[in-house]
Amino acid sequence: MKNKHGNGLATKPIAAKHVKIKGKRAVVLDETEFDRLLRKADLWEPTKPTPDADGNYPAVEAVLYSIAIDIMRHRRRLGLTQADLARLAGIRLATLQRVESGERRPTSVRTIEKIDRALRSAERAKTKTISTA
Repeated sequence: MKNKHGNGLATKPIAAKHVKIKGKRAVVLDETEFDRLLRKADLWEPTKPTPDADGNYPAVEAVLYSIAIDIMRHRRRLGLTQADLARLAGIRLATLQRVESGERRPTSVRTIEKIDRALRSAERAKTKTISTA
């Protein structure tokens, strides 16, 4: 199926509602569609875990969230895509996507160390390139 751009990719129409709020035009989207667009633009970040009644965050979820945010922000700062970082770290793209999603699945310390080494290496390479320019 060809879309209007003729590239052969089928596109799903976005269910958006155009409204005016305080005289300014705005677009209202379903939250699921908004999250999908953020992921597509590589701007999405996982949701912070909900604290319990005492205001304490669940430890495992909070650590996974923190790791995911740190990795995503560092990768973006370096201008790397998920595919770039996965290749540099020697891991599967799906593994990096799972880590960055903050999902509560067992992720080995070794995998996190590979990602960390790749980010540090990419940062050194970027710094070296800037200093020689």
